[in-house]
Amino acid sequence: MAEGDTPTVARRRVRLAIREARDAAGLTQNQVAEAMEWSLSKVIRIENGEVSISPNDLRPLLGYLGLRDRAAVASLLADARIARTRQRQAWYQRPEFRVHMSDALRRLIEYEAELTAMRSYSVYYLPGPFQIPSYAAALTNAWGDELPAENIRWLLEARRRRRETIRDRMDSGLLRVTMVLDQSVLERQIGPLDITADQLQNLHELTSAGLMGIRMLPFDLGSPIANNASFDLLTLGEGPRDTVMYRENGTTDELIEDPEITSRHRERFEQLWQVATSEVDTIDFIKSRLEALRMKQSARQSKR
Repeated sequence: MAEGDTPTVARRRVRLAIREARDAAGLTQNQVAEAMEWSLSKVIRIENGEVSISPNDLRPLLGYLGLRDRAAVASLLADARIARTRQRQAWYQRPEFRVHMSDALRRLIEYEAELTAMRSYSVYYLPGPFQIPSYAAALTNAWGDELPAENIRWLLEARRRRRETIRDRMDSGLLRVTMVLDQSVLERQIGPLDITADQLQNLHELTSAGLMGIRMLPFDLGSPIANNASFDLLTLGEGPRDTVMYRENGTTDELIEDPEITSRHRERFEQLWQVATSEVDTIDFIKSRLEALRMKQSARQSKR
C-alpha cells in the first residue's frame, strides 16, 4: 500500500490480488462462493470491482485462497479499508448513466478520475476526453442507426463530464497526457467545417500551453507502421500492474488489465512516439491546418 492511495486504486489492487490468487489455486468463482457461503454474484462483483470487500470478509477469503504471507495480507487488508471509504455515489453509477454505459466505460471513467499519466494513440479521431461537445456529438450521432437517441444523449453527457475531469487534472498538474495521432485525425473533417476548426483550435490551445505532449504520424513516414488499432494507456500508480488499456471500436469497447498486454502496447507506443513528427512540428501542422480551415470558412461566408 502506497501513502495517499485513493479508494479506486486500493480497490483495484485488492480485486486483482483476489483474482490472481484464485487462478493460482485453480478455483472457480462458483467454488469460492460455495466455500465462503456467498452468492456467486457477490464474488463476481468483487472481482469486477463493482463492490468493495470488507476486511472481515477478505481475511478468511485470502486464507482459503492460500495467500498467507503476513506482509501481503496486512497490505491487502489496509487496501480494503481504504477502498471502503467512499462516501457518496459517483455520477457514473447513477441509474440514468449506468443503463446506457458498458461496464468497461464505467470502470474507465472511475480510473480517469485518478490518472497520473495517459498515453493515447489514435488513427481515426481524437480520443474521447479531448473532444469538444460539438465534435463528440457529430461523431456519436453517426451511430444513430445503431444507438437510440436516449442512449446517445447520456453518452454525450458522460463524455462531457469526462472531458472536464481530465482537463481539471491536467490544469492542476496531476495528469500528464501524451498523444500520438495519425495525420488523418488532423485532416479529417468531422461534422460541419466550423466544428472541425473549433476542435483543432482547442487542441492547439492545449498543446501550445504545454498541457500535453503531441506528435503526428505523417502520411509520408518512412518507417513501417504495424496495423495497430487506436488505444489508450492509463496509468494509476507506479507499479507494473498500475496501467490499464482501453480500446473502443464503434459501439463496442473493452478495458484490458493484463500486464503483459499493457506492457506490450506501452512499448509499441514508445516506438510510435520516436518515429513520429516532433512536437514543435506537429503543433505547427495543427496551426497551419487550423488557419486553412478558417480561411475556407471566411471564403464561404463571403459568398453568402
